[in-house]
Amino acid sequence: MSLDAITLTVIQAGLQQVCDEMDLTFSRAAFSPVIAEANDRSDGIYSAEDGSLIAQGVGGLPVFVGVMQYSTRVLIEMIRDGRCLPPEPGDIYIVNDPYLGGTHLMDVRFVMPAYRNGSIFCWLSNTGHWPDIGGAVPGGFSASATAVEQEGLRLPPVKLFKKGRLDPEIHGIIASNIRVADQRIGDIKAQAAALMVGQDRLFEMLDRYGDETVSQAIGELRERAAEQMRARIAGIEDGTYRSKAYVDSDGVVDAPLTIALAVTKKEDTLIFDFDGSSPPCAGPMNSVLATTLSSVYLAMRHIFPDVPMSAGAFEPLIVKWPEDTFLDARYPRPVSGCAAEVSQRIAEAVFAAMVQALPEKVTAAPAGSSGNFALGGSDPARGRDYVMYQISGGGYGGNADHDGLSNGCSTIGISKSPPVEVMEQAFPVLYREYALREGSGGAGKHRGGFGLLYDVELLRGEARASFVMDHGRVGPQGVLGGEDGGVNSVTVFRDGKAHVPPHLSKEQDIPLKAGDRVRVGTPGGGGYGDPRQRDPEAVLADVRMGYYTPEQAAERFGVAVRQIQATPKPVKCR
Repeated sequence: MSLDAITLTVIQAGLQQVCDEMDLTFSRAAFSPVIAEANDRSDGIYSAEDGSLIAQGVGGLPVFVGVMQYSTRVLIEMIRDGRCLPPEPGDIYIVNDPYLGGTHLMDVRFVMPAYRNGSIFCWLSNTGHWPDIGGAVPGGFSASATAVEQEGLRLPPVKLFKKGRLDPEIHGIIASNIRVADQRIGDIKAQAAALMVGQDRLFEMLDRYGDETVSQAIGELRERAAEQMRARIAGIEDGTYRSKAYVDSDGVVDAPLTIALAVTKKEDTLIFDFDGSSPPCAGPMNSVLATTLSSVYLAMRHIFPDVPMSAGAFEPLIVKWPEDTFLDARYPRPVSGCAAEVSQRIAEAVFAAMVQALPEKVTAAPAGSSGNFALGGSDPARGRDYVMYQISGGGYGGNADHDGLSNGCSTIGISKSPPVEVMEQAFPVLYREYALREGSGGAGKHRGGFGLLYDVELLRGEARASFVMDHGRVGPQGVLGGEDGGVNSVTVFRDGKAHVPPHLSKEQDIPLKAGDRVRVGTPGGGGYGDPRQRDPEAVLADVRMGYYTPEQAAERFGVAVRQIQATPKPVKCR
């Protein structure tokens, strides 16, 4: 018997609230700014039978949706065939192995069984980005790694907590292989606490509505999510929509990688085929299968945000196995750039294909880079080592209704740049500039949003800088006549001399000393529609705000220079 609509809605909201409280607990208790401030984490509830997604927090990274579903399923399979110790109440598994349903090594997943009446009702899982996981360079973003071992410590599923107690031997192995290990215990306990809070809240809901009623609701919610996604797809005209997106380079070979995509709409399903994409690469820009799948799911989540977050929403999305391409990385291929960069190129390819079918719903390409900048060194004033990890936003693409958002979070999630004040207190750095990157938005009837420009100086001690970014060669794609957004830029100033990485946005182990600076400009979003159709008053408003110079506006939008120059110039504060 079907549940009434009100009860079903209340349970759906309750499951969502459980995940939201896990997210909040994780961020509030974490030590690392990348989790506590940037919210580079996610929490969810997964099926006891096959690990399929039941609910995820709205504040979690969408790229982790498919990844945690995949890794939970793999864990269940490994337990069933004896490759992993069976669970007991209070156990929490830790895993970051990319090839077992992960991303890069820095994204560490915890998985905990939630027992009711002696059996597992569901699994609770979360992922947090650890600032360091060992490997060749501080922060784990090795721009020129050629094997995964160079990227850090790789963990198969193993019990970090046994019957509620932290296993000192497993923790000791982890601490012995990562930098600033004494600080990671705070993140570990925060990650575990989030799962425990989630279990408490879930059990309160089960006690109120009954296990059978909630289980029935979960099944119905999955079916309805599938029906809603099929209904959205059914409104698309049958056909095949093709696109391409490019990764600057793999960090080792200075040549672009191609993502070739054909999306075929047939009845109420979409088939995604990456045949023709580049083969596996030497450097760390390979993507494991779980990340590739999740990138497609998150792109469709952007397009149809009203479809509930559930495994059912993925059922009508059929992704052909991208075998023999860099989108199906196998051991020992390095993968540090897969979740942060390649995933966003995959999403860009999906947007570029689907805008042909749904021009009123799909945007031009967003910045599409997480701006991964890691700085590791020793602070002589505090007498301790540190690893600083900076992520940064960029411009969103324009769309049918309005301009793109400026300095928005990355395509793969809602994590944000940590506040400058927090970074300056936690690390020996000073941000000399932190501003919108004017002029970086792609011209269009609705222009792209602007990227971010920041300039950070090392104040004391010595450090090593590493970058894994992208869109330094070609900017985010404009659509329907719109121009591409501005490219990513990285400049390192050492002894006052400027250095641009040979791979534009990728390099590792750059030595810095006090007074040296790093200057980064993140990409702007692509423009939507013919720039000559942009309202002249909107162009003039942009010039008054200092977003474009009069010359840029005249060249890119076709608005008369004399008309623009007659407007007062804004006073800009830095």
